[in-house]
Amino acid sequence: MQAWTQRFFTHLRSRNASAHTLRAYETDLRVFFARQPGVKEPRDLTRACVRAYLASLQADGALSRNSILRKASTLRSFVKFLRAQGALERNPFVAVPMPKKEARLPKFLTESETDDLLSRPAAPGAAGLRDRAALELLYSSGLRRSELTGLNVGDVDVLSGTVKVFGKGSRERVVPVGRAALEAVRGYLKTRPGCGGGEPLFLNHRGARLTPQSVALILKRWIKAAGWPKTATPHVLRHSFATHLLNGGCDLRSVQEMLGHKNLATTQVYTHLSLERLKKVYDGSHPKADQR
Repeated sequence: MQAWTQRFFTHLRSRNASAHTLRAYETDLRVFFARQPGVKEPRDLTRACVRAYLASLQADGALSRNSILRKASTLRSFVKFLRAQGALERNPFVAVPMPKKEARLPKFLTESETDDLLSRPAAPGAAGLRDRAALELLYSSGLRRSELTGLNVGDVDVLSGTVKVFGKGSRERVVPVGRAALEAVRGYLKTRPGCGGGEPLFLNHRGARLTPQSVALILKRWIKAAGWPKTATPHVLRHSFATHLLNGGCDLRSVQEMLGHKNLATTQVYTHLSLERLKKVYDGSHPKADQR
């Protein structure tokens, strides 16, 4: 199966799968083959094999239902590839019961928390200006951290107030950038005179492109400096971006486009957060709210 696995990853790369997706698929398939050592060739991928694998994941109790579903999705994609290549005749997932997906609302910061975080003074020097610009841009445009670190200087159009982003599957989109983020980016770029449009926008201390892992560390430092008891990831700023837009009256389709979601259903999870806010406003404002 090793040869087929390598062909599968070659196929994924040809479809511009992200590095994150490739790492996740590699991990998931490694777990599958470790738990099902009897799978030596495609024909060994039977319904009984799939059922036993899923049962073993659920029996451990260490993984959430959503994590189990992701691993099943990876295996399903591999099976689909094998069938397309004529290496597997029957679909082993037919009539295999799957656990129900957990409905988890994304974590986000309130508007006051976001203001408190981003209004704090940056550390002195170019690194401090870089960190502020990176965090402002994450929140201002709802970027994934991999999208942020993939930006070049020329991708930020200061005149039009937009940023050109290459998201999942190398899909390109143009997203508005707020004034605070633009000023922060301009302030950081002043520390790099003469840099060309094709150079990475954010650099580390070695002069190389900043990594997604470094962005997470930057945010962690800012939260620690703010003295917050809570933690947050760069993706929380993306969730905050979407939630605050919907709370401010932005329509769902526009939020979908700015986030770069392929399906509207992915964006609709944020409407639950917006509805919760509306309920609180209603309960605090309507004279007969307590008579429901």
